[in-house]
Formats: sequence, structure tokens, C-alpha cells
Amino acid sequence: MKKIIKIVLKKHKIKLAIGFTAFVFWLFCLPSVLFDVPTATVAESREGIMLGARIADDGQWRFPKMDSIPYRFEQSILLFEDEHFYYHPGFNPVSMSKALWQNITTDKRRGGSTLTQQVIRLSRKNKERSYFEKLIEVIKATRLEVGYSKKEILNLYASYAPFGGNVVGLETASWRYFGIPSQELSWGQSAALAVLPNAPSLIFPGKNEPILLAKRDKLLLKLFQKEVIDQTTYELALDEKLPGKPFPLPEIAPHLTEKVRSNHRGKRIQTTVEYALQKKINRITKEHYYALSQNQINNLAVLVLDVETREVLAYIGNAPTSRENNNYVDIIGKPRSTGSVLKPFLYSAMLDSGELLPNTLVADIPTVINGYSPENFDKKFNGAVPVSQALARSLNIPAVRMLRAHGLERFYNKLHLMNFTDIKHPADYYGLTLILGGAESSLWDITKAYAGMASTLNYFNSSSSEYRSSEFIDPIFIRDEKASFGKVEGNSKVINAGAIYSTLNSLQQVNRPAGQENWGFFSSSQPLAWKTGTSFGFKDAWAVGVTSKYAIGVWVGNADGEGRPGLTGVQAAAPILFDVLDVLPKSNWFATPYDELVEAEVCQKSGHLAGIFCDAIASEFIPKNGIKTQACPYHQKVFLNASESMQVNSSCYPLANMKQRSWFTLPPIQEYYYARLHPEYKSLPKFAPDCLQDGERTMEFIFPKKNEIVLLAKNFGENLNEVIFKIAHRSPETIVYWYIDEKFIGSTETFHEIALAPKPGSYVLTATDQEGNELKQLVEISTASL
Repeated sequence: MKKIIKIVLKKHKIKLAIGFTAFVFWLFCLPSVLFDVPTATVAESREGIMLGARIADDGQWRFPKMDSIPYRFEQSILLFEDEHFYYHPGFNPVSMSKALWQNITTDKRRGGSTLTQQVIRLSRKNKERSYFEKLIEVIKATRLEVGYSKKEILNLYASYAPFGGNVVGLETASWRYFGIPSQELSWGQSAALAVLPNAPSLIFPGKNEPILLAKRDKLLLKLFQKEVIDQTTYELALDEKLPGKPFPLPEIAPHLTEKVRSNHRGKRIQTTVEYALQKKINRITKEHYYALSQNQINNLAVLVLDVETREVLAYIGNAPTSRENNNYVDIIGKPRSTGSVLKPFLYSAMLDSGELLPNTLVADIPTVINGYSPENFDKKFNGAVPVSQALARSLNIPAVRMLRAHGLERFYNKLHLMNFTDIKHPADYYGLTLILGGAESSLWDITKAYAGMASTLNYFNSSSSEYRSSEFIDPIFIRDEKASFGKVEGNSKVINAGAIYSTLNSLQQVNRPAGQENWGFFSSSQPLAWKTGTSFGFKDAWAVGVTSKYAIGVWVGNADGEGRPGLTGVQAAAPILFDVLDVLPKSNWFATPYDELVEAEVCQKSGHLAGIFCDAIASEFIPKNGIKTQACPYHQKVFLNASESMQVNSSCYPLANMKQRSWFTLPPIQEYYYARLHPEYKSLPKFAPDCLQDGERTMEFIFPKKNEIVLLAKNFGENLNEVIFKIAHRSPETIVYWYIDEKFIGSTETFHEIALAPKPGSYVLTATDQEGNELKQLVEISTASL
């Protein structure tokens, strides 16, 4: 046997060599990538519905390769192009013979190519037809049949066949000509598309329709005769309209589609966006845009995140505005002035560190810090206000004073732990304005930070009181991706669950916009912890909120930075926030993180830990570190005369006749503003005239504050305006005598204000009351022109 093989090999070695060479050529005749062409970028919802698409780099609408083709189109294309597709090896000798004979004997040209051969021709970019080219197609078609399944070959044909103009592929044609995905094509539509690759020039609105109609109807008849469709289906299909002017492709989430194109160019990407929710929020933003545009407010953005998975559920990068108003700009990723939306992070940071309790009184009085004088939005002062109310009402002065007490650098570092990527400058660059919008951040970063707080609390409650190291991570918008929250730890690196819970409870009390005030009375309403923000100059309006399931971020303004009256968080952004909330499934409120709270007795009036003199005490759960805060400094024991009209002591009044009381009293300047807003507040009675006092502070400067430089402005007549000096006195009816450099300048009673027009320079301002109490302060006066 071996001898016979050797003889054959020796006798036919040339033929065998040629055959082997031919086999090797055949084996490797196909390129590794059959279609090396750019494809369009397609963004789909999590359900697989198209959100938008971007044309391929070569200007063709060519979607990425299909995974499968619909049954109706498959039957249509097989009966029209290659009825024996599932039975031939890549070419059909009978069809090829008939075509060759017709081409030789008549002037008519007939093609005998199978679908497999047509795939090869498409991959070779439709080279000029010749018999040699046909031979190459046959050889490569047989190789394609060996390397690919019949279904795969059909998918290649459906993906790369021309359908007229710059439309390539069945899925693209289905959207362009009928405005639907290929899976929804009817029999009439499938038949119309099946005949197009054979003559793509037939697609021209208003022309060639009779030819296209005849071809389609002939194919439908064949489908009926082959019993692929019944008579009713056949008759209905005949009445269907032919494709006409191309439909625009969907633009459900145009800015997210651009984001997909930037990161996954030329691919079909299934995003995390929920199609129905995106459509609902598109409608909401469109309605609000038309209202806002009447005030020349032209841009807005909305982002909705799943708190648990950190997936993007809805992405509206801009309003449906015009190109002149920058409709192409994706606002979600652009840094803008933060307004007040960072305040909850400072509040929670101070609760976490044990610097205050949820309702601790904080000062809201005229304040000057190194020449910086913050103001509340309403230009008013509250004297003293519970910090939870200061947060809910977004008061600026308490926030600035809290930031100074907490430490600018310390809070700045906390924001970096929360992954605020656009706060890039050193802390000193922003100064104390950091808490009022002095820094910039994006809707992306702000919404994810609020989601991070909610997620921290949720995970703590659902686990064994544990934390994850990476809660403040970037959201994900690709469905195949999973958020990585880091390793499990026993302590929080950023903010603990107790502080977050107290913060979110305070934010739940924020007054809702018009129409939402009585939300708590309706069982269908859901609780929301939310915060608004307005930047200086009315350029940016923010509204951000979280439930236990969702984080919602809204920005409203003009992309070019133009400010508009009425462009505030409450007026412009909050109504959108609550309309979005209304279309989200209802969420329960956050569970209480008892392991990060401790029960303590708290003074109801001051919000501090109860001191020995507090007269109204409540038992509350406070963050653990809050137990380190000071006891109430505002309640003190006082001794009064028998009528309780004056304070007394043993130096002037019999001990047996004294009455002891617990009294809530604020420092003079806080009391000055607080008493006006709280009729129930009672000032501490004066000491009896003949009693010795232990240096109680009875007066305090309102203006000027310590280290404040007083600017003398000139009016239009170039004359210096007067300066009004002002103090708060425990007993307003007392007479106060005023001196500058020990020179008497006047006296005041009840309203302790005095107007002067001193020359620039340094002076010692002195105020002395009729009881001999004295207040002194160095005053620096300078000039400034209007």
C-alpha cells in the first residue's frame, strides 16, 4: 500500500502540488474581516428600542451587522433572489447556466448569482462584472458556505445590501422608509424591501413607483402561490403603501446618542435608559421649555439615576431649542455655578463630625469675614435659626458661618472624596463663596453625589451596618456594564449613615413649589429630599432630589451664560423636578439607621444637648458623634424679684424673696433680630439698679462688625454720604451715649442708630449706656466713589 502511494505521489506530484496550492488558496481566499467598512452608531434603550443613530464615517447609513433577520423578510428575499438558498453549496449551476445561455443568445442580461455570491460581491465592493470576476465569486462563495452558517450568510446580506441612496442594510432601510424596526415590518413592507437590493435606484419619491409596485406585487403573488401567506394577508399586503420620502431616524435621546458615539463609535449600544420614562420626561421638558422660552430662558437638562445600580434611566441633555440657542450642547456634563446645592454636604459633614445636631441654633446676623459680607436671598436676618431650617430655607449667612467653623480646606477635601471633578482649583481660590456657588460643577457630578448619599444610607440599612468604599462613583449608561462600589468596610470614609439620614430628613421639609404644598395629604405622593440652587446673576437654576430609589437632577438656564429675572431654582427648576417625580414609581422613605444614631435628651428651644437649666426637653435620635457637642448655652438660671420684673442677686435683694427661673436668652445681636420674628421670646429682665452685675454682655455692634472697613460712598454731588452706626441692646429703652475718640457725638433711645459723616481714617467708636455698660471698637473708614 505504501508503495502504491509513493508511485502515485511520484507520478502525479505536479497535479497534486497544483491541487494542494489550489486548496490552500481556497482555504484562505476570504479575508479575516469580510466587510471592513465603517458603520453607524446606534443607541438603544434597555428594552432594545432605538433612541438615536449617527451616520457612518463614510456618509452611509449603514447600521452594525444584524444578529438575525425577521421571518417575513427572509421568506420574501429567498423567493425573490434565491429560492434554493438552503440547498446549494454557494452557487446554483442551473441558474448560472440559464443566465449564461441568455446572455450569449440574446441582448438581455440575466444574473444567476445566489445570495451567497451577492454577499461576496458586496464584500468586494461591487467590482466590475466579468466572467473572471464571476469565477472568483463562485470560489469564495463556496468557501463562505463552509465557514459560515446559512443564517449567518443571510444576516450578512441583510446587513450590507444596498437599499437606495446612502441607505445600506435592512434595519436601516426599515427605519428610513417605514419608521419602524425590521421586526415590525408587514408582509407588504418586507416584500417592497426585498426587491430593492436588486434595483436600489427604484427608491426615488415620485418616480419609478409603477416599476417598484409591479415587482413587489409579483413577489407577493409568489408568496401567496407558495402558501407562505394566505389570501387575506395577500390582499391586505397589496393595499399597503410603497416607501416614499425617507423618515428621519428617532431622536429620543440625542445627547446621549452623541455620548455613545464619542465612546463607542460605529457600534450598536444598548443603554440603561428606560424608553417609556425617557419619552415621558421628553414631553415634560418640552412643555416647560415652551413656558421658559417666553422669558428668554432657552436651555435645560434633566438626569435621572437609579440609586441602587447607579444606572442612567433618563438623559435629557438640552431643551428642544434652536441651534442659535445651542441646542447641540450637552449641558449635563458642563460645569456651571453650583448656587446652593452643595449646602447639604456641609450640613451632613458637620453632623458626621459632631459639630452640631440636626436642629442646633445657628446665627443668622449681619456678618463680615475678611471683607466678605454674605447676604440671604431675601436680604433679611433671622437672628438665630435651627440649622435644619437654615438648610431647608437655603439661608446663605448661616452656611458661610458654618463653613468657616468647619474649615474651608476640610470641606474642600470632603467634596473631592465625593468625586466633584470640576472643583479643580485650590480651596483658597474659592474661599467661603464655595458654599454659595463660588465653584462650578456639572449636573452629572451633582446628581451622582446626591445618589451617593442615598446609596450609602440604603446599603447601611440593608447590610450588617456596613459601608462600601466607593459610593460616589460615576453613573453608568451602558447596560452590559456594572457599577463597582468598592470593598465593604466597617466605617464610612465620607459621611456616615446617621448624618445622611438627618440631612435627608431636613431636605424633605423644604417647601415645595406652587401646587405641591399639600403633597403630604395624598397617599399617591412620594417623599423627596430635595434642594434648589440659584447662581449669582440669575444664570443657573438647580433642583436636585433623591428618594430611596431615584436621584433626579435638573438644571435650567442659558447655555451662553445670560442671566434672566425669575431664573431661580424654585421658580424655574423645581417644577420640572416634581413633574419628573410624578412619573416615577413610588418609593418608600429611607429606613432609620439606628446603629449610627444614639438616643439623647435635646433642648427643644436651642437644638443643643439638654443642659441642666433647659425647661423643655425631648428625647431624640441624633448622629453618634453628636453626643460630643456642648450642652445648651442659651438657657441659664436667673434670680428675679417677687414680681419677676427685674433680675436680682444677694447684693441687693433678700434671698428668701427671690424667685429662681430657667431663662432662654440669646446674645444681644441675635436677640435683636430673633425677637422680632418670635413674639413668644422674652428678653432677660434688667438687673435691679442697686445690684452688682458680673459683666453680662448687654450691648453688641450690628454695624460696623469687628475688623470691617467702612466705605464712605460719594453721591452724584461728590459729597460723602453719611454712615449709620448701629448697636443691639438688651434693653432697647435704655439711653445710649455715643463717642468717637472720646468726643461725645449724641445719644439714642429705643432705636440705637446714629448717622455720621466722618473723614477717612481710624477711630475708636464708644457706646455707653445709662447703667455705665461700655462697648468699644476700632473703626477703619475709607472712601469709595459711585
